[in-house]
Amino acid sequence: MLDFSIFTTPEAWISLVTLLFLEIILGVDNIVFISLTSNRLEPEKQHIGRKLGLAGAMVMRIAFLCFASFLVHMSTPLITIDLGFWSHGISVRDIILLAGGGYLIYKGIAELRDMLALKELKEHHGSDGAPKHLSLPQAVGTIMVMDIVFSIDSVITAVGLAQHLIIMIIAVIAAVLLMMVFIDPISEFIDRNAEMKILALTFIAMIGVLLVLDSLGIHSGIELLDMSLEKLMVYFAMLFSVVMELVQIRYRNNLESWQKDHPAPPAE
Repeated sequence: MLDFSIFTTPEAWISLVTLLFLEIILGVDNIVFISLTSNRLEPEKQHIGRKLGLAGAMVMRIAFLCFASFLVHMSTPLITIDLGFWSHGISVRDIILLAGGGYLIYKGIAELRDMLALKELKEHHGSDGAPKHLSLPQAVGTIMVMDIVFSIDSVITAVGLAQHLIIMIIAVIAAVLLMMVFIDPISEFIDRNAEMKILALTFIAMIGVLLVLDSLGIHSGIELLDMSLEKLMVYFAMLFSVVMELVQIRYRNNLESWQKDHPAPPAE
């Protein structure tokens, strides 16, 4: 039974706010992936695809949380590999992270290669017909499956941080609802600006590398805000790159506006 009486204690509210903050931060990479995937849908289906994908992701996370005792054992090693210079116990969590990380690396690099080859423009203007789009079930299914990879660490963090299931569920629902509010403008902005799409794909590939390294037990072991130092460094580098790109976009827009208002005099 869910016990709502716990919210009469300050500890419960502190746990809820802390967990909500972590769920939002840890969900950044998920938002980027959902944006990139939904942009492969036909334009009229992108909005509903994002919402359905996030709704499905929320259901899967809550289902995860309801099996909290099982999640604890996901980190228990099934086998141990010892090569002398490297030793690591492989768990169910590691297998999921390895498979998901490998997919993200492939996805990021493949999409980057297609962008650099101008594949989308060639599909629009070439002789091979209309561009290929994902179907709505394909996009939603991909988002839901990949959410398992993105959410495994945040869900395990929730289990370790909060003592009550109701706190975990409320934090997950609130975080996903916030994502639903901002997913459309983020997706549209990424789709409009090629530079941002390149940054997003690079970010996805780098997250994939981090997941693979984590699954192999290769990390510094240093944590801040319940996140590994490596992930924080990637987040900071990406945030810095995004801020710099936003400044450049603003500069280009201001320059184009000024040039329209002040056309160059005709050459004599």
